[in-house]
Amino acid sequence: MSFTKGLSAFPITPMNANGRVDTPALQRLVAPLAAAKVDSIGLLGSTGSYPFLTRDERRRATDAAIAEVNGRVPVLVGIGALRTDEVLHLARDAKAAGAAAGLLAPVSYTPLTPDEVFELFKTVAGESGLPLVIYDNFATTHFTFTPELVGRIARIPGIATLKGTAPDASAIADHLKQRRAAVPAGFPIGYAGDWNVTEALLAGGEAWYSVAAGLFPHSCLALTRAALAGDAAEARRLNGALQPLWDLFKQYSSLRVVYAAADILGITDAKPPKPVLPLPDAVQDKVAKVLKELQLS
Repeated sequence: MSFTKGLSAFPITPMNANGRVDTPALQRLVAPLAAAKVDSIGLLGSTGSYPFLTRDERRRATDAAIAEVNGRVPVLVGIGALRTDEVLHLARDAKAAGAAAGLLAPVSYTPLTPDEVFELFKTVAGESGLPLVIYDNFATTHFTFTPELVGRIARIPGIATLKGTAPDASAIADHLKQRRAAVPAGFPIGYAGDWNVTEALLAGGEAWYSVAAGLFPHSCLALTRAALAGDAAEARRLNGALQPLWDLFKQYSSLRVVYAAADILGITDAKPPKPVLPLPDAVQDKVAKVLKELQLS
């Protein structure tokens, strides 16, 4: 089973106010994802709040989730950190736990240069032995991967795929074309950005790295399968039905919305890690209304 194609579901990481992971709640989140047979699970991604957790808590989360999944689907684990040595520790922890790959974003305080990011990937791939996903998330890291840098990194042994952020529909074809031209033939390119990803898949992207799928795997699988089969009409119909959810994501952030949704659905009442605050009650009521109307699964 490949983790470079299809639907990758990204759940939240429930934790208390002190950053202690609620492992039973995390297992309640990942169990239905494995049962739905998503193509992979993206643990400790941006939705999983990886920068807010210590190494020990990341390891606890990884061990608990992988034990629950029990080999049914590949698990990708976020390993981003400020220091290269810490990234290496996290990569080795993830590999020891049985992760299929590491999601590596160039986390920084001092802005990084392209050469510095290249050396980060080269070092971690070479010294950890863990396959790596290029984790391009400018909105959180404020680092922009150019097509040229993606091409350089993609040629490092052990680099498995690219997780990019899907631009608007008018820009996706050119975005994908530039990256295809930069990477080796056959190198898979996937996309995040739930509200734009349908057109990215129809344009030729191989994978959807999805926040919504962390709670609603069946609904997101149906959209993914339609898009990857080239059924544009059905994919766009399913995407249109999800527009009220995408509107909430864009207005309030997908992280805050999925925390509210997990509480509304009775999975966990965990709050986002501070200083991120829960949505106000009035907005949570809006989330509840959308969930009731959409009947997602």
